[in-house]
Order: sequence, then structure tokens, then C-alpha cells
Amino acid sequence: MDYTTLKCPPFTADEAARILSTRIRVGRNMADVPLGPGITKEQRDWVEKTVSGVLSKFTGELAGKYYALATMSKQDQ
Repeated sequence: MDYTTLKCPPFTADEAARILSTRIRVGRNMADVPLGPGITKEQRDWVEKTVSGVLSKFTGELAGKYYALATMSKQDQ
């Protein structure tokens, strides 16, 4: 998907001022890793480590900070 081809109207200054954070849902398709209740704790940890490692390499508009749900505080939200 090329984000530059999206036709989104710009936010007004008032709307933009209200945005504190955004959440991105990532659907995954990783070979040999089960989904949902079939995944072990070790597999979940590996998926999180792998995905967060890739996310940390994003630059420019895609750069951001990854917050793990297990360690995120109310202040991070």
C-alpha cells in the first residue's frame, strides 16, 4: 500500500490539536506461527520482538515509538 496515494482531507488546526496518539493494527502472516489461542507465550514473545525490531527501523513519516501492551503505562496512552 502506498500511503501517498490515499485521498484524505487535511485536518483543521483544531482537529489536529486533539490528536495525541494513533494506534495501528497490524495483521500478521508469519510462517509457522499459529494465530489466537494456538500460540505459545514463547511464540508471542518472538513475534513481538521481531515486529518491534522491524518497526524501530522506520524513518521519516513512518517513524514512531513502540509501546508494548505489557509495559505501557497510563501516561503512554
